[in-house]
Amino acid sequence: MYAIVKTGGKQYKVAVGDVVEVEKLDGELGSEVSFPALLVVDGSEVTTDADALAKVSVTGKLVEQTKGPKIRIHKFKNKTGYHKRQGHRQKLTRVEVTGITK
Repeated sequence: MYAIVKTGGKQYKVAVGDVVEVEKLDGELGSEVSFPALLVVDGSEVTTDADALAKVSVTGKLVEQTKGPKIRIHKFKNKTGYHKRQGHRQKLTRVEVTGITK
């Protein structure tokens, strides 16, 4: 059984026991979080109906707060001497999926 959940403007395919990195979620380490399910697949049974998905609960446990890889941004304009360097590291949260209940 697996589900497609949405968080941080992105969609993730998760199953029980998976550890996924999502955009930063507020909360203490070890606390429970819940995600809205967009689709649930249980063997050959696929659930996409909004009324049935309202009853589905995907829960997880916050494992770790981390940062993603450093992205280097360099802007340059020819013949004007313009250079601008900037870096960014996205804050991420590791979440272990603990249950998908129908």
